[in-house]
Amino acid sequence: MACATRRAKVAAVGNFDYIIVGAGSAGCVLAERLSADGGHRVLLLEAGGTDSSFWIKTPIGYGRTFADASVNWKYQAAPSPGLGGRTMYWPRGRVLGGSSSINALVYCRGMPADFEDWRQMGNPGWGWDEVRPYFEKS
Repeated sequence: MACATRRAKVAAVGNFDYIIVGAGSAGCVLAERLSADGGHRVLLLEAGGTDSSFWIKTPIGYGRTFADASVNWKYQAAPSPGLGGRTMYWPRGRVLGGSSSINALVYCRGMPADFEDWRQMGNPGWGWDEVRPYFEKS
């Protein structure tokens, strides 16, 4: 997968087999997996900039990123009856790495029992034994 700079003229590099919108955790992994064997041309688009900010790379810095429009879309959730009709601030990453770049560097895998519940509710392939290898691969 080749990398281009911001505002590159994509048309000049030809056609792509896959276009992925959003270079968050999932978008980056998907782009890597699709392009790993060299058999597919993959374009990964990201609206935000790089994740090189000091505040992104410092765990306590997440407080700064929550108010920084250069790395955060700063969404407001729709009014909700559960909130008495009020809206709620919904920070979402607008940066390479997506929301994973503005979450204080926290990663937490789900509990095995939660995956087993999904499997038992009729979702084959979602039990802990089935999903664990994918967590380990990533």
